[in-house]
Amino acid sequence: MNRWIRGAALVCALLATGATTGCGTGSRADARPAAPSGSSSASARHSQPSGDGKRAARAAVEAAYRRWGLQPLAAPPAPPAVKPVRLRADGGRVPVISEIPTQQKIVFLTFDDGAEKDPEFVTMMRELKVPFTMFLTDAAIRSDYGYFKKLQVLGNGVQNHTLTHPDLRTLGASAQRQEICGQQTRLEEEYGTAPRLLRPPYGNWNEDTRAAAASCGLEAIVLWRESMQIKNMQYQSPTGKLHPGDIILAHFRGPSELKGTTITEMTANLLRHIRDQGFTVAALEDYL
Repeated sequence: MNRWIRGAALVCALLATGATTGCGTGSRADARPAAPSGSSSASARHSQPSGDGKRAARAAVEAAYRRWGLQPLAAPPAPPAVKPVRLRADGGRVPVISEIPTQQKIVFLTFDDGAEKDPEFVTMMRELKVPFTMFLTDAAIRSDYGYFKKLQVLGNGVQNHTLTHPDLRTLGASAQRQEICGQQTRLEEEYGTAPRLLRPPYGNWNEDTRAAAASCGLEAIVLWRESMQIKNMQYQSPTGKLHPGDIILAHFRGPSELKGTTITEMTANLLRHIRDQGFTVAALEDYL
């Protein structure tokens, strides 16, 4: 039995405990998801039953980690009742953030672009239930929008990374707005709702980017503190370690860009770094 089939079987088994929302391996991925991509994932991730059902669901996740050759991350804390980041109000400036203010030992995973579409990555994320946010570029995902719907229905947010991945600082205000608003429209058409968050390609932005983001209905520009390579992370902090609330950047990249390593193997390395430093992963949309 291959890993995909085992993953589907595990998800179906978990349905009995209410710990997941679907076990289809075909038609479900092609249907428009009921939950909007820009909404909080708290209800999807924290609606597990109490008592024996919750313990059984957690045991199943821990067993899945071991099958992937990983030590389990701790379960994330419940989302805060009040989100700690103030987003743009109508007429206000769009904030630019690289971390979430918190004292909890949590970090946030984000994956950019969308060029790589490895089915095994979907299986890993379904089994491990690791939350993450996707910042998608239409030029990279248009060959298979359905791949990212499979990840979205697991509760992972779909956010804006422009239509064609330009360096926005090289564009004028009108061209920036076309790139950002155009992707808002495209993602809403494909995934059911317009994103709330923008990641500018290469992390490059200026005040025209802020103005364009606001005019397109976005509420924050999201950067990062660490970026995952193949086996190791690059840190902005001189401490060379994670800090509570850090946002981590990774990419949907395949073996041709990762020197023979798959995105699934890279993600396993990333999760090892997080656990070794005593952190776990929470959903970014629960805090923004």
